Amino acid sequence: MGRAIAVLVVFVVVTVALLGRVGTSSVAVRSTRSGPSTPVPVATSRRPTATTVPPTTTTTIPPSSVAVLVANGTQVNGLAGRTTTTLKSAGWGTLPAVNATAQVSKTMVYYVAGFQQPAAAVASALGLPSDVVAPYTSGVPVGTVGSAKVVVVAGPDLASPATTTTTAPPTTTARHG
Repeated sequence: MGRAIAVLVVFVVVTVALLGRVGTSSVAVRSTRSGPSTPVPVATSRRPTATTVPPTTTTTIPPSSVAVLVANGTQVNGLAGRTTTTLKSAGWGTLPAVNATAQVSKTMVYYVAGFQQPAAAVASALGLPSDVVAPYTSGVPVGTVGSAKVVVVAGPDLASPATTTTTAPPTTTARHG
């Protein structure tokens, strides 16, 4: 019987040591004396694991560090230059204005990878809707973009300011008589 208790004590000590290595927080051991072959139950509980979610980071690129190229996609002389001046006065880093290789039906704002947010801000600065912002591809009608990160191909919608028409309400004449 003494031998069985000694083996049991060694078993418990080894088990506790091994469980301590795997990060258990508590070990409860009960010993019974009902017979030499009675197993010793070992209860363990594990610490709850916490999941840490890394914070989301948003980086804002300063407008002055974004190279914007404006290309004239119309036959209106000076449109790209005026648009470039507008963007420069709004704080954007601008490149010299160029002519597009084809005429366009509406203004589009293109961006290289990683510059979608600045392109959307350029469109907003020009009073354009968000649906004119698109990724830059080889199909954009501009010869060379150089170091530009955002390319504006100015269309007729930038050439003429939007005109609004107001209609006077109809007049009615009441006759008394």
